[in-house]
Amino acid sequence: MKLRIKGNSIRLRLTKSDVQKLAQTGNVIETTQIGKGKFKYELQTSNQDSLQALLHDDTITVYIPKTFALVWHENDVVGIENLMPLPDGNSLFLLVEKDFVCLDETTDDQSDNYENPNQVC
Repeated sequence: MKLRIKGNSIRLRLTKSDVQKLAQTGNVIETTQIGKGKFKYELQTSNQDSLQALLHDDTITVYIPKTFALVWHENDVVGIENLMPLPDGNSLFLLVEKDFVCLDETTDDQSDNYENPNQVC
């Protein structure tokens, strides 16, 4: 699972294995060690109807509707998004999507990514 953060936007991209694990276990978590600390980001199923996010200690948790996650690995739906209202009147854009093979040159291991339906990345 990859994480991209820019301003008030969080994007998670999941491989085939990640999407399958989400359906089977209800969560996918990644940990990055930074010095002596660890930063975590997690995707977890919930009974909510839309994507939601929470920051607690050193972990960003994005909650995805369980009904969506249970069947996502069986269909061609690319992802799910939500504009989550924040207490200060702003909002946080959340996007969770399947990770496609990039058709241009890259050094990343893409063996577990979804086939790209486009001709170019």
